[in-house]
Amino acid sequence: MHVPSPTRDDAVSATMTRDDPERTPADRVDAARLRLGLRRAARAVDRHAAALTRLDTILGDGDHGDNLSIGFRAVLELLDELPPETTPGDLLRAVGHRLVATVGGASGPLYGTACIEAGFHAGDAEVLDPDLMAGMLSAAAAGLARRGRCAVGDKTILDTLQPAADALSASLAGGMRPADAQTAALQAARRGMRATAAMVARRGLALRLGERSVGHRDPGAVSCFVLLLALAER
Repeated sequence: MHVPSPTRDDAVSATMTRDDPERTPADRVDAARLRLGLRRAARAVDRHAAALTRLDTILGDGDHGDNLSIGFRAVLELLDELPPETTPGDLLRAVGHRLVATVGGASGPLYGTACIEAGFHAGDAEVLDPDLMAGMLSAAAAGLARRGRCAVGDKTILDTLQPAADALSASLAGGMRPADAQTAALQAARRGMRATAAMVARRGLALRLGERSVGHRDPGAVSCFVLLLALAER
């Protein structure tokens, strides 16, 4: 899947899966596949860092993309340090702690907490199935909301993450195929991200702008969309 520019996101391609009997099934995620997703996420952050920082210059302190790049470079170092047998849950918790320690501003604790909560929900599972991943995404959103003391509509990362989590859970519960449920989640994330442009900021540095924050997408909501796309790619 091509990861669209944060300013040109009108088309979300359906996630394609490959049949390979020697690999974990396409709708399951083991530690090796999760590591690949995290490496894609790091590359995506680097590609979009300048755009994210430009958005943050308007609404925040102008360092969101740079801070995320620093954090995900630290994540790449962590992936090289952790043994191959590390479970997905342990991997996500370690990534979360590394993001908290290395990403400046509010986004480090928020993204870090989301990863930690997702990791706790994964438990000691060696392979993550679609229902477990839906629960992990919901746990990530709930943890981020608690840490940031935010709700949907506050013009934050949660405006992208919560719709994605809700759509994934609802789609799977309704009997949708996992690949289609993932696409529905990405579409919901895109809609949530785009909706932040019309919102008045109620959290973070953008709060000081009041009505002047209207007309600009929240940089955290945009970076969350970029990360979800990268992690979902096969």
